[in-house]
Amino acid sequence: MRRAGALLAAGSSTRFGPDDKLLAPWRDRPLVTWAADALRAAGCDGLLAVVSSPAVAAMLPADFGVHVLPPGGTMSASFKHAVRWAQAGGADGLLLCLGDMPNVSPALLRRLLALPGSGACVQGHRRLPPVRIAAGDFARVLSAPEGDHGARALVAALPDDRLIPVSPMTAHDIDRPADLDDGV
Repeated sequence: MRRAGALLAAGSSTRFGPDDKLLAPWRDRPLVTWAADALRAAGCDGLLAVVSSPAVAAMLPADFGVHVLPPGGTMSASFKHAVRWAQAGGADGLLLCLGDMPNVSPALLRRLLALPGSGACVQGHRRLPPVRIAAGDFARVLSAPEGDHGARALVAALPDDRLIPVSPMTAHDIDRPADLDDGV
């Protein structure tokens, strides 16, 4: 597997309320399917979804491998699992997408895959996912402390030429029920 792609969809959705936001309808489909379909179309050689809900796993395309983590884990647990999976598969990099970012396009993901090293997106001054982690950075991100962060330190240290500007619409993520009405 040369180009690995992982969908991180194991969050607890605490700001969303009692319902699983990844199953919430957005444009007549479960929210998680939008990021999954974009990742599928990006041209990765292998796909993994890290989830905490079997119901979310059931919404994903069949060509995704699925790893189910216990609910309530930290972001670093799902993130590090995806990096270890890519590393074990001999990938030259890992493209990471979040399940709550429905406006990410396959074209954007292909641009990230084409970068010569690690890269991320930027909207205004805010650096954000999707993120590509080059294999040379796997050990660095795996050595980061546990907690609610993934590639934050790596992304913060990226030079500007490794950042792809995105629109507010593309950067839109769903955290609260009201966010489903925004960015449509």
